[in-house]
Amino acid sequence: MRTEPSPLVAKHVRPAQPVRSSRPGLALVGLCYLALILPGAGAGVEAEVKLVGVASLPAMAADLSGLTDTLPDGTPHNRLGSFGSAIAYTGRGHRYIAAADRGPANGEVAYKCRVQMFDIDVNIDADPKADVAHAVTIKLVATTMLVNEKGENFVGISSAFDASNSPAGLRLDPEGIRVNRTGGLFIADEYGPFVLEFSPEGKRTRVLSVPAIFSIKKPAADKKEEIALNDSGRMANKGFEGLAISPDGSKLFALLQQPLLQDHGTAGVNCRLLELDAKSGGATRQIVCPLDDAANNFNELLAVNDHEFLAIERDSKIGAKASFKRIITVDTAGASDVGKVASLPEGKLPEGIVAAKKGPFIDLLDPRHGLAGPTFPEKIEGLAFGPDLPDGRHLLIVTVDNDFLAAQPSRIYVFAIDPADLPGFQPQAFDAPR
Repeated sequence: MRTEPSPLVAKHVRPAQPVRSSRPGLALVGLCYLALILPGAGAGVEAEVKLVGVASLPAMAADLSGLTDTLPDGTPHNRLGSFGSAIAYTGRGHRYIAAADRGPANGEVAYKCRVQMFDIDVNIDADPKADVAHAVTIKLVATTMLVNEKGENFVGISSAFDASNSPAGLRLDPEGIRVNRTGGLFIADEYGPFVLEFSPEGKRTRVLSVPAIFSIKKPAADKKEEIALNDSGRMANKGFEGLAISPDGSKLFALLQQPLLQDHGTAGVNCRLLELDAKSGGATRQIVCPLDDAANNFNELLAVNDHEFLAIERDSKIGAKASFKRIITVDTAGASDVGKVASLPEGKLPEGIVAAKKGPFIDLLDPRHGLAGPTFPEKIEGLAFGPDLPDGRHLLIVTVDNDFLAAQPSRIYVFAIDPADLPGFQPQAFDAPR
């Protein structure tokens, strides 16, 4: 069900403060120069990644769902919140689709799950050395409710589960979203964890085959109770947080937020990345993607090509206390398939198991961005490539989950990336017409 009244529009916000480059004589406003070596890039390459805009939408803004009721916690049911949990490019103009997560109050209210459609326009000069922050305009153009095959609304309340933890339940926590070649949606659900396919109109059309090793046997509404009832499967509220689709649309990749219970849960660092065949829906392999620290979380996965990715790894701290908010590179080439490994160790992997390779890309707390400080948000959760900029640089959209907090606006950070910094980049293919 989709509603499309007059759109909500928000203009850009300039990055916090002017930032000066370490290069003599070069002044930058809201821009960042970052030295790193990427997988596949030549040694000594100086990457140039620029923050070109920061935009926000008011925390109290309404979406286009048409809902008029108020949830038990006092939140208007049409609140435009948490859409930064996941974002994907649609292949059409400057249009993106974003998924709100399970709603306010940490899964204690029956928030009707939905996706939001936005036009995000970046007005940037062709000159890559431009020394000004550029305008970013966000326009909400549609809200689409997510329903099952019977037309029943999926809800974020944690008690709406099926007793066997099957997809027959109505509880849903969308944390990853990607668009297929024909405009349909793939959504990663943190609760199951499941990978689901929806029509463009928001109706579920398929449940992909996630191996049983990821699933808990005894679901519960209470997080602590659910952990106590299970000794295998995903940690409560730590299921699939990242979802990527290969540029040709043939593969999906779902990444856990933290390790499975049998992989030492919150004490461990070895998360599983599940590869799925998009056509058959079947699992093809599992790869270890280690966290830098057991206290960290993975929060998104974005395909650069069929084996290289960008991912979000972050801590759970906010404002000036935040110390780890990074976009990293992940390369699965040469990594071992651990689909038949029942349990992974807490830390160092045994000889013979090769994890995905990780590398630095963007440290969002680097002073050169001008983003760090008392207002920096906790949850950086969405990544999407947009259409290339007129000068050929790649456009990277980074979104924030504001948790429906009344004092926390929904923010979007926009970066421009020189093609030399992602030498293996392949744009996602979409079928036409759509």
